[in-house]
This record gives sequence, structure tokens and C-alpha cells, in this order.
Amino acid sequence: MDAATLDRLGIRASQSGVFAGSWLEAGGGEIVSLNPATGEPLARVRTAARTDYERVIACAQEAFAAWRLTPAPVRGEAVRRLGQALRERKQDLAALITLEVGKIRSESEGEVQEMIDMCDFATGLSRQLHGLTIASERPDHRLFEQWHPLGPVGVITAFNFPSAVWSWNAALALVCGDAVVWKPSPRAPLTAIAVQRVAVEALAACGAPRGLLGLIVDRDAEAGRWLAEDRRVPLVSATGSCAMGRALAPTVAARLGRTLLELGGNNAMIVMPSADLELALRAVVFAAVGTAGQRCTTLRRLILHERIADDFLARLVAAYQSLTIGNPWEDGVLVGPLISAEARERTLAALDAARAQGGEVLCGGRAPDRPGFFVEPAIVHARPDMPIVAQETFAPILYVLTSRSLDEAIEIHNAVDQGLSSAICTDSVREAERFLSAAGSDCGIVNVNMGTSGAEIGGAFGGEKDTGGGREAGSDAWKAYMRRQTCTINYGRDLPLAQGVRFDVR
Repeated sequence: MDAATLDRLGIRASQSGVFAGSWLEAGGGEIVSLNPATGEPLARVRTAARTDYERVIACAQEAFAAWRLTPAPVRGEAVRRLGQALRERKQDLAALITLEVGKIRSESEGEVQEMIDMCDFATGLSRQLHGLTIASERPDHRLFEQWHPLGPVGVITAFNFPSAVWSWNAALALVCGDAVVWKPSPRAPLTAIAVQRVAVEALAACGAPRGLLGLIVDRDAEAGRWLAEDRRVPLVSATGSCAMGRALAPTVAARLGRTLLELGGNNAMIVMPSADLELALRAVVFAAVGTAGQRCTTLRRLILHERIADDFLARLVAAYQSLTIGNPWEDGVLVGPLISAEARERTLAALDAARAQGGEVLCGGRAPDRPGFFVEPAIVHARPDMPIVAQETFAPILYVLTSRSLDEAIEIHNAVDQGLSSAICTDSVREAERFLSAAGSDCGIVNVNMGTSGAEIGGAFGGEKDTGGGREAGSDAWKAYMRRQTCTINYGRDLPLAQGVRFDVR
């Protein structure tokens, strides 16, 4: 990796991970960012102490007071310029993502493109933050709703999409008139710092308050707890594990705040005999192996109809055996490392558990003898009742199950606690519509003839059940970042009451 790339992004051997209108000294100790492909250190980051957090929040409050009065299209222009700044730094930012979290180059470039796309989407949205005009039952009255900025929004992101998920929240929050306080994963602090630098410079050039975007890098979950407890933060948007959501949500709820939760996914794909099996094969491989299995939408359970199971499984094993594993910045590599040594150990432990519960590892599952945190993508022939199948191991492990009918496949599909993404491969309209119906998939994302991952930003992203119920990015997800007002204007001289109530005062 070219050291000049880090230099252009402002990354040094040691730097602050706290921004509150300016980069603070930060008094919370240091963390070291590692290259997961080599295990070697990249740089050190100084983390936030509680006093640093207080400065970030105070700065965000002050910035919000001014930004909420800025016309929404003007806010949209600032986000447009942010998108342009990201375009100009796309290659450098993508290279850093590859270096810090181990994504292959095309996926890292796609992540930066996702930020750019979100800025484009939010720019257009800035002229469409509209409410409804509603027919009033009272004469000479107008009933309507309008939307106002909410306040400083806390955004907690995970390592696997170290910049894109921030943009899903920040681009919307900014055009909605909110300030943003970002707590990134300690596994990817350098990407957050680099994106923060680009964003702050772009917004400052538009005259936006410098405290509008705050950054808090911490060593663990401490800053997340501060955000959850803080009444000055009306919304906490958090991406992470189901366990994280269960810890955070009650704390925010106790102060009657809002949460937007994007938690775990134990995603499944059904392949029926009517499917285009070549298309299905390609869909399965990317969905199960992309990002080394570290997407929340990664395919973790493959449900094959018994009529095509043996043939499809043989072709799938052959496809896995052709995958190139290696340094993610090298041409031709499709599988990079896991994020950490702990992630690698959890993967190997899950495979041991699968074997102990009666599963058969058909290919992969070994840790190559090389530097870094690599594991070969694994296919496990399994049963739906195996406890490990109901768990989300954030790794490239694919459990293959069989079914005798679509109804049985849907029952297997829905029999897990998570409800994020789902897919079916079929050329039958009846089968596809059944899967899309109220009696079909119970997930927030449902795909036909494609994999479970790779969602577009135009649709709302999120899931049901233990996935948390939150929605980010497109559609009307913007409403989570604003407060709704229902307004009634009486332009007559009488005072009729709703529902025909009479209250005559003599």
C-alpha cells in the first residue's frame, strides 16, 4: 500500500480520534489499527475521554441550533458538495478501507460509491421533505402536517461497512437539519478519521457550522453507552450485533428516546427446481463469500429443494474450490481476511460445533498458514435443528439444508430469530409471489433471483425480529431523523369542536 495514500488522507503514525469543531487532544488512551491481511499495525489513534465526549455533544448542540434554521435546499447543496468531495477522494478512501478492514478493492470502491450515491439521494430529498394536507371535518379549518429537524443524532457503526453506514445516516440527517455525532468501530478508526476530514472540509467550504459533524473514537462500547444515556441525543442509530442492540435499546427507551437498530442477520436463500441454476449458483457464491462473510446480509443458510440438491451442491463445492484467497489489494483476489484473530477463532469454533452437532464440512474451513486473519470459506451440510445453524457467525460459513416443498422451505427459512434479508431463486411466478406474500419471508428485505446482499440505497434498508426493526437509506427512512407536527388552522369566526362535541359557555 502506497504510504502517499495515507498521507493524502491526513493519516499519521498517531492522531486524535475526536472531533468537536476541531481535532481535540483526546484523553482516553490509544488504540492501534491493524491490517487484517498481515496482522501488522497501521497507526495509533487517541480515543475519547468523557470530557471529550461532552465537548463533542456541546458543539453538536450549538451547530444544530443554527443548522435547523438553514433552508433545506441549502442543506442539500452542502451534502451535494460532500458527495463531490468523496468522488474526488474515492480511490484513496477505497484503498484505506481495503487496508484497514480487508475488503477486496472492488468492494471498497463500491462502499465509497455508496456514500456518493447517498449524497446524491439526499440532495434531491432536500426539496421533498413534505407533509400532508388532510381534509378537516370542521368548516373553515385547515389540517396538515409538517416535519422539523430533530436534534443531534448519534450514529454507531460497525467495522464491516466503516463508511457507508455512516453516510446512510449522516446524509439524511444533514438534509433533515440535524447534527451528527459518529461513534465508529474501534476496528476501523482510520477510515472514520479520513471520512471525517473530507466531510468537515466540504461542509466548511459551504459555510456550515464546523461542529455539525462530531467524531468519537473509543476503545470499546463506552461512548455508545454515553450516547444511549444522553437526553441531548434524541435518536441513536446503531448498527451491530443483536447483543449490542439488546444492551443499547433499553437504555435509550428508559429516557424515552428513539433508536434505529440494524442488528444481526441469519439470512437464507431458497433454490427451487424451476430456478435458473447457473444464475442461482453465481448469486449464492457472492452472497455467501463477499466481504469474507462479514456482511449483515451475508447468505448463511442455503435451502435446496431435494430434487436439485445433490447436483447443485456439487457445483457449489467446485465453485468454492476455485476461489482465490489472498491480500485484498491484489488483482484477482475474491476473499480477503476476517477482521481479527478473535473473528478467526470464532469461525473455527463454529465449525467445530457444527461437526459436533452432526454437520459435515464439505469444503474449506481451514486457517491458511500465512500472516493475517484468513479462513477458507466453508460449506457445511447441516440440519435445520442444529443449534449452530440458528446462530449468526460473522464469517464465510454456509449451512446447506434441504426441503421437500416450498412450504417446508419457508418454514425452515423463518425459523430463526433474525429477520434481515432473504432470497428465492425460481422461475415460477406462483413460487415467487408466495415468498413475497404475508405467508412468505418474514424479513425486511426479500429478493427474487438474486442473492441476499448488495442492497441499493434507493430502498429502505433494515429487518424485523431480532434485527431490530430499523430502516436506513432510501424510501421514507428520512422520517426517523425528523419530528412530525400535526397542525390545524382555524380561519373562520366560529369554534366548532371535532367529533361534534358541544361545549357552550354562556
